[in-house]
Amino acid sequence: MGHDGRHPMKEPSLNNLREAMVKRQIAGRGVRDEAVLAAMTEVPREEFLSPEMREFAYDDAPLPIEGQQTISQPYIVAVMTEALLLRGGEKVLEIGTGSGYGAAVLSRVAAEVFTVERIAQLAEKAADALRGQRYLNVHVRHGDGTLGWSEKGPYDAIVVTAGAPEVPEALKAQLKIGGRLVVPVGRQPDLQELLRITRISADEFRTEELLDVRFVPLVGAEGWAAKEAVEPAPAHIRKDLSPDAALAERIAQVGEGFADIENVDLEPLMRRIGDARIVLIGEASHGTSEFYRLREKITRALIAWKGFSFVSIEGDWPDAARIDNYVRHLDYAPSEWAAFARFPTWMWRNREVRAFVDWLREYNGEQDAARRVAFYGLDLYSLYNSIRAVLDYLDEVDPRTAQIARLRYGCLTPWQSDPATYGRAALSGAYRSCEEHVAHMLSDLMGKRQAYARHDGERFLDAVQNAKLVAGAEQYYRIMYYGSRASWNLRDTHMFETLKTLLDHHGPASKAIVWAHNSHIGNAAATDMGARGEINIGQLCRDAFGDEVYSIGFGTDHGTVAAATDWDGEMEVKHVRPALAGSYERLCHESGRARFFLPLRGADADLTAGLMKPRLERAIGVIYRPQTELQSHYFETMLPRQFDEYVWLDETKAVTPLTTGELSGAAETYPFGL
Repeated sequence: MGHDGRHPMKEPSLNNLREAMVKRQIAGRGVRDEAVLAAMTEVPREEFLSPEMREFAYDDAPLPIEGQQTISQPYIVAVMTEALLLRGGEKVLEIGTGSGYGAAVLSRVAAEVFTVERIAQLAEKAADALRGQRYLNVHVRHGDGTLGWSEKGPYDAIVVTAGAPEVPEALKAQLKIGGRLVVPVGRQPDLQELLRITRISADEFRTEELLDVRFVPLVGAEGWAAKEAVEPAPAHIRKDLSPDAALAERIAQVGEGFADIENVDLEPLMRRIGDARIVLIGEASHGTSEFYRLREKITRALIAWKGFSFVSIEGDWPDAARIDNYVRHLDYAPSEWAAFARFPTWMWRNREVRAFVDWLREYNGEQDAARRVAFYGLDLYSLYNSIRAVLDYLDEVDPRTAQIARLRYGCLTPWQSDPATYGRAALSGAYRSCEEHVAHMLSDLMGKRQAYARHDGERFLDAVQNAKLVAGAEQYYRIMYYGSRASWNLRDTHMFETLKTLLDHHGPASKAIVWAHNSHIGNAAATDMGARGEINIGQLCRDAFGDEVYSIGFGTDHGTVAAATDWDGEMEVKHVRPALAGSYERLCHESGRARFFLPLRGADADLTAGLMKPRLERAIGVIYRPQTELQSHYFETMLPRQFDEYVWLDETKAVTPLTTGELSGAAETYPFGL
């Protein structure tokens, strides 16, 4: 995802991917120990994974291994290794061998590594993998890790790779004087604080708190009982142990409250937007009514009060062109297809969007043709329609491969880190065999879409731009076919280039409104996406246009949302779980305010300083999996660097999809027609 535009793994690329991982995910996130960085660069993570998982080896995520366990995220392996303060020559004990990857990294820094694994199957496989890779200074034992390996002690350093309810006394006893024990500790099985414990004397220990983490539970005599163990959670996600009450109170003081969306006063927001040329308006889900309705209100004000030229959406170009023709009263023939009529239909084909479309047509009817506001889709490669074409083809030629495709397309978002999803989405040989046909098929389809665009009443692309777009189509579709999150960078870059071309097309005084998910319009450089080399429209706009950009993010605590469980699945109205502690959403909820605008650009200094601490933020796309919400829907960010404004709506409800009955009798040219 965002590494080098890869699709399926090719062996020669793995060294490059490993080096990029160390640079972006590890050194780029603050690990400085040269020996640790060298070890992470040397050890091949793919050798400790099953063959079907190798393609994900350098994704920034934990991955499934045998015994319903996970291999830790490389970043957390590096952080814990650095925390041991090794200088070379030490004897180290590792508790929780897992795949053997962490022990291999330790072996490159320490002189000798002893590692204990309670699951026999894992211990055997790890020992085989370590021997096969010639890590001859690592010794593996099957046993209760909470009791250590006293016969080989004492140790200069001990690292525990699972969460303990309290520090195991047996491990403390096996430390040398001056030795360090790094262990996640917490009274909840899936929530811990990473501690470094240094043995000062025979009976004295010093404890340092390093960071908040999430690990699988440490099971054993001095750990959790097996029955108390919980589902694995990715260790890289941090969570505060207690809410910041003072900061929540400051949010309540600074936030500009409003009673309801219908009567909201937008004048203060319009003053803050000022003379911005591009206004990016987000959403924390693709199916929340209040986000859509308030975004529409802000957009109407920008058009009516500030003369914005066009609205551009995170949507397919041909479908949006149907709406554009309608709202600008252009002459065009009725189409045989309806706009946004395929998965995820509810994202744009809903009452909330229809209300804006009807308003914009009425508004434009009172304007001269040259002053009418346009409506565009930024996605010229038509991601959603293209995926639909892939699934139709695979359903016909190989239904099992089609099912894998649906799982992989559910992982396209950069916040997805659920290990179980990676396991289910592993590639098969049949999947690869379909690549050639699919890439050509989609390229041909795009050529037909461009032919349509040339006849839609407005020549948007000149010949050179169109040729460039077509030339890049096959690479894009090959990457998209695999559901690789590398397609995220490609898609956002193309949408940004389309936005720039639209601004040029409308002239130097043109102004643009962008509707897209928070994860697209917030600055990726402020999030852990940026640490992994991922970019988005928000970052590209900020880099190119500076303060001429104003970005507005949205958030909610609880309510309902329209979403599917899997790609191409049925829309469901799902309950949104209350926000997790340690998230910006929890802070806003604890402010006690139901609805407010929170200015972030040039905001109150105390508030900004408090909000600059990295916290979790929730992102719900067209898929929502509340049962794995932390792994599937949260990422880390710094809110004041991500957005210029944050809009809070504590309780929200799902969008309302358009029904057949509502559309019966509509004109043939109506874009949402049957």
